[in-house]
Amino acid sequence: MKIPRRQFLHLAAATIALPAVSRIARAQTYPTRPVRIISGSAAGGTSDILARLMGQWLSERLGQPLIVENRPGAGSNIATEAVVRAAPDGYTLLVVGSSATISATLYDNLNFNILRDIAPVASISREPHIMLLNRSIPAKTVSEFIAYAKANPGKINMASAGNASGPHMVGELFKMMAGINMVHVPYRGGGPALTDLLGGQVQVMFPGTTASIAYIRAGTLRPLAVTTATRSEALPDIPTVGEFVPGYEASTMFGLGAPKGTPVDIIDRLNKEINAGLADPKINTRLAHLGGGVFASSRAEYGKLIAAETEKWAKVVKFSGAKPD
Repeated sequence: MKIPRRQFLHLAAATIALPAVSRIARAQTYPTRPVRIISGSAAGGTSDILARLMGQWLSERLGQPLIVENRPGAGSNIATEAVVRAAPDGYTLLVVGSSATISATLYDNLNFNILRDIAPVASISREPHIMLLNRSIPAKTVSEFIAYAKANPGKINMASAGNASGPHMVGELFKMMAGINMVHVPYRGGGPALTDLLGGQVQVMFPGTTASIAYIRAGTLRPLAVTTATRSEALPDIPTVGEFVPGYEASTMFGLGAPKGTPVDIIDRLNKEINAGLADPKINTRLAHLGGGVFASSRAEYGKLIAAETEKWAKVVKFSGAKPD
């Protein structure tokens, strides 16, 4: 039977529209059950805190619980691999932090490639590191510290939260760009490292703001600079490293990713809801209290940032000769 031309065109248009209608319907009905957020840090770490903060917001917006699971270890690789292997249906998300972009080069023979196997969803926050000194060091500015380090090669001990941790790599980037030599002293966590920095066993450290802001406010350690390109809203009187070492920039970034193949309409909805949360004054205040800064972006912009960070830290890993413990 021959179909009239007008009826044929209506049927064709309806057929073309079906996939779009299906995507819209799926995004509107998602989620229909609890969503997991996998964090590569232990409970109480910055990654865990941000996952719970954003998870609570998303639960209220999406009408389903978002459950945070902590899977620390191996530079966040355990958490990342769990998400890579999960079904790409929007019900398993990953907290993507700077440790994941460092681990991409640090570890050989990984069973995944973060740039290939994790779809960027949305950025959440960028947190400065702080260049902190034991008060026995006479330097009051970054320039004075560089001069002091060059006059005392190999005599300055630089603490970190562990080999190839964020504070380690941020410090190595400083060594590379400032042309100085410091002895790296890795600890099993930021707490013990800061304790020895207070005691004078080590002289300098580059911890994140969340871990260090209490010491700065108490005046027990001397902050020389923040590592981000612009000054921190939480610490506006502290200059940036880049004001003394042109081009220097480093930060700890956090966001969410999903398994490759997760429907774009679901990712777009999550991105929209997360960005709405980042515009909320209560979340802004909470992030500021932690010393971090709101960092909203499209999923495409976030993907470019992950790629750029991975490339940058690959150079620092090579310079430092760092190997996983």
